[in-house]
Amino acid sequence: MRSWFASRWRSQIPAARLVWHDMWLVGTLVNLAASVSALILYARGLGAVLAMTLHFATLPYNAFLVACLWRHPSRTTLQILLALLWFGAMAVV
Repeated sequence: MRSWFASRWRSQIPAARLVWHDMWLVGTLVNLAASVSALILYARGLGAVLAMTLHFATLPYNAFLVACLWRHPSRTTLQILLALLWFGAMAVV
């Protein structure tokens, strides 16, 4: 797990993989799972605070991915725009 984070932080993977696989595919699935779980907890009456905590627990992971892309030497402007769009959407989803 440590090497997974380190390889992204050190830009050892292509920027396109970071955007399309790590953010848009895996990241979106992780965020959707957290959001659905939060809605289920809230619907079962376990409290809004717990549900919101679970919903927003993915934000550090999302910010990490965007920061990794921002630091990547071969990133493009389009990739940065897609990452920021994704980050905003995942904050809502």
